[in-house]
Amino acid sequence: MEKKTQAAFEAGIKLGALYHQWVGTPISPATAPSVEQAIQNAVSLQPYVEDIKVRIHTEHMVLNSFGYSELAGKMFDVTITTKVGNATCVAELKLEEDYPMMKILEIR
Repeated sequence: MEKKTQAAFEAGIKLGALYHQWVGTPISPATAPSVEQAIQNAVSLQPYVEDIKVRIHTEHMVLNSFGYSELAGKMFDVTITTKVGNATCVAELKLEEDYPMMKILEIR
């Protein structure tokens, strides 16, 4: 597999896994920073991940009567950089037109 193709695949598979792993996690505005850090720490352990930045948009939370919400796809703003050999892929997961979209921003 060409290195650029593999770097793009690695970015996509990691964003998809992140999304499906974390959606539904109990969260509040107070705990969002620690959840962001936990996601970054967990994903950064995986092969080929060079960098990951996670932001959770707490303004999209609807708190229940117990004072927390569930993490939803529309709350994610994630940028990931994967590197395979000398090929690098930058991809993102973020809300676009009310849908959490994943896309490749750059391959070099």
